[in-house]
Amino acid sequence: MKTISSLTKLKAVAFIFVASLFISESVQAQGQTLTLKDAIKYALENKADSKKAKLQVENSNYQIQEVRSRALPQITANGNMTYNPILQLNALPGDIFGAPGTTVLAPLGQKWTATGGVTLTQAIFDQAVFTGLKAAKTTREFYQINQQLTEEQVIERVANNYYQVFVQREKLAVVDSNYVNTSKVRDIIKGQFENGLAKKIDLDRLTVNLYNINTQRQQLINAVQLQENSLKFYMGMPIETPIVIPDTEFEVTPQMLSEAPNTATRTEYLLLEKQEQLLTYQKKAVIAEYYPTLSLSGSYNYIGQGPEMPLGAKPADGVYWSDYSSIGLNLRIPIFTGFGTRARVRQADVDIRKNKEDMIDTKLSLDLAYENAKTQINNSLITIKNQGENVQLAQEVLDNTKNNYYNGLAPLTDLLDAENSHVEAQNNYTSALLDYKLAEIQLIKAKGELRTLTN
Repeated sequence: MKTISSLTKLKAVAFIFVASLFISESVQAQGQTLTLKDAIKYALENKADSKKAKLQVENSNYQIQEVRSRALPQITANGNMTYNPILQLNALPGDIFGAPGTTVLAPLGQKWTATGGVTLTQAIFDQAVFTGLKAAKTTREFYQINQQLTEEQVIERVANNYYQVFVQREKLAVVDSNYVNTSKVRDIIKGQFENGLAKKIDLDRLTVNLYNINTQRQQLINAVQLQENSLKFYMGMPIETPIVIPDTEFEVTPQMLSEAPNTATRTEYLLLEKQEQLLTYQKKAVIAEYYPTLSLSGSYNYIGQGPEMPLGAKPADGVYWSDYSSIGLNLRIPIFTGFGTRARVRQADVDIRKNKEDMIDTKLSLDLAYENAKTQINNSLITIKNQGENVQLAQEVLDNTKNNYYNGLAPLTDLLDAENSHVEAQNNYTSALLDYKLAEIQLIKAKGELRTLTN
């Protein structure tokens, strides 16, 4: 009775297993077929990092316009209205008022004063403005290179996660195949048991094994879902979107292994070179504080004064309007700044030297990445070859063990061990493929050719 109960439960599990396979296939059929090229293109168009990098390039154009505005005329309009409830008394000689030898306290000005005018200022010589214009253009180039680097980072993350999803699905396919094969063996043993040709313990052990395989399958389904969610995140794709990854995407293709590529052409190094230019301009901008500045200014104003509010008033009301203007040449010569400018120049120089050290370290790091990728590629190719042969051998051992078991020449333990060894060999082969593809991405990155994955 216990055996019958176990078989009933196993049938329920098998039904759920088969039904889930059909559901999974149905979902995949309805999902979006996603090649690596498609995934990368989608990410470059939709991932926030890629969009922000493009916005930075756009923003650099506005920064150039901002700096350029400092070299253009600055025009402002101004207005003012003042009420003086108590006028200041000024001590004036009485001779003015026909009283020689005396001092008269006389108010100057009017109770109300209104002014309005336009002022223009034009920089004639300002070294900081000229330096700022060059720095602004370099800033735009910096953000353009940074955009390229950001997109390469997006490509790398998407490619890595893409292959990891594929590997998890391959492992799930191995478990599905193992479940089907084990179910066939269990059905054979069940028939033998019912005819008195097999032991009950053998049937129970196969039943337990099927339960364990199904549990392992559920864990892999969860792992696939989590990995797919990570891929969609790095693509900027809605998490609920179903995707299908075609099997043809995961192939071992030969890679050109040559001498280390020219580091100076790598995006990471080019970015540091452009950073050095920006720091140089920053230093020049500080040095520009030693230079004199020359500017031209001019203004035209209109003023109204009287005992009452000037707006709308006329001379008959005691309010008089008049205009005045001025043109000036303004020269500013810095003489002593308390050594503050010198300190800022030295700070800027230290930043430049630090950037040079970063360039040296980055070059070393890029060379290391290339050599490591080559080593990993070679090791992975050897592992793939060995594991491929191991899978074939494990299959032969499994087939022979099955035949021996059915003919009573091998115990069930040998059959279960052979099945486990075959599954392990398949998983090891799949893992070796993943290691190769990840190393392949690093090699392509080291050669500065990540964008070829979009072709």
